[in-house]
Amino acid sequence: MSSQERTWKTIESGPHTYEEALHPVVRKNYGKWKYHEIPKPGVLKHVAESGDAIWTVRAGTPRQDTVDKVRLLCDIADKYSDGYLRFTVRNNVEFLTPNGENVEPMIAELESLGFPVGGTGMCVSAVSHTQGWLHCDIPATDASGVVKSMMDTVYNEFKDMQMPNKVRLSTSCCSINCGGQADIAVVVKHTRPPRINHDHLVKTCELPKAVARCPVAAIRPTVVDGKKSLMVDEAKCICCGACFGACPAMEINHPEHSKFAVWVGGKNSNARSKPSTMSLVAHNLPNNPPRWPEVTEVVGRILTAYKAGGRPWERIGEWINRIGWKRFFEETGLQFDDNMIDSYRHARTTFNQSAHIRF
Repeated sequence: MSSQERTWKTIESGPHTYEEALHPVVRKNYGKWKYHEIPKPGVLKHVAESGDAIWTVRAGTPRQDTVDKVRLLCDIADKYSDGYLRFTVRNNVEFLTPNGENVEPMIAELESLGFPVGGTGMCVSAVSHTQGWLHCDIPATDASGVVKSMMDTVYNEFKDMQMPNKVRLSTSCCSINCGGQADIAVVVKHTRPPRINHDHLVKTCELPKAVARCPVAAIRPTVVDGKKSLMVDEAKCICCGACFGACPAMEINHPEHSKFAVWVGGKNSNARSKPSTMSLVAHNLPNNPPRWPEVTEVVGRILTAYKAGGRPWERIGEWINRIGWKRFFEETGLQFDDNMIDSYRHARTTFNQSAHIRF
C-alpha cells in the first residue's frame, strides 16, 4: 500500500474554551473577587479587588425553551448586558452587566415577557430535574410536568427571600434519582418487580446486558419453553427499573404501581454542616398528571412548616435535626410509617448482593 502525501489539516471542532464566553469584566477579574451582595431578590452584585463591579440579574425559564424564546433572551442580552448571558444548572438564565442602571429596565422587560426574576438568597430555587420522556431511557413519569406544577405553587417563594435559608428542590423521572441530593426531592417509586414478556425478550434484548444492568444481581438467565430468557428474583429486586432501559421486554412502568415518593434533608455542600443524604417522609403518592396535586400538597406542607419554624440560615435537614423527626411529622401533618427515615439500615447487605460492588 503506497503512502499518500497528507494535503489537509485537522480542524479542531471541539468546544471552545469557557473563558471566551465570560463577560469581559468577569474575565478581567477572574478569581479576584472581594465580596458580593444581594441588593434585591433576583439580583447579585459582585465587587472585584480592582474596584470593578458587575450586576447579575437571574430569571427562571421553562428549561425546555423554544428557539423563539431563546432569541427573545438573546435580544435582552444584546440590549442590556453587552450580548452576554448564561444558563445555570437549575434552568435559570443570568444576564451580567457592569452598568447598574440597566438592572431595573432589564427586570421590567423580563417580567413583561413572563420570566420571573428571583432565585437568589433565602428562597425556593428553581427545580433541578431529569428530563422524563425527552431523554431518559427508563422514565416512569414526565418530571418536567411535576416541576411545572410545583413551581406554580411556590412562585412567590422563588421571587422573594422569605425562607430561613435556600431551599433546593429536585425531581426525578425514575427511581435511580439522578437528580441527586436536595432539601426536598420528588422521586418515582415502583412498587412491584418488572413483568417479563418472554416472547419479546428473546427477540429484542441482549441477555448479558440486562443481567449486568441490575444493581443487586436479581436478574438471572433461565430457559422458558426451550428458549433462553431471564427471570427476576423478586426477593432481591429493589424495583428500581434499571433493567427496563436495557430490555424493554421487562416492563415495570404502570399507571397504578409506579408512584411518587418525597424525600427531605439532602445536602451536597459542606457549608455550615457536612453533606447529608435524604430521608423518605412520604410515599405511595399517585402518579397523577397533569397537575400531580398530591405531590404539590406534600411539598407545600413541608415548606410551610419549615418557613414557620426554621431559624435563620438553617437548611431543611438542619431544622429537622434540631426539632426531631417526631415533631417534623407533627408539624407537617404527614403520616409516618416504619418504611421511612432509616433508609440505609440494610445498605451493606444490599451492596454485597450487587454485581458491581464487593466488600
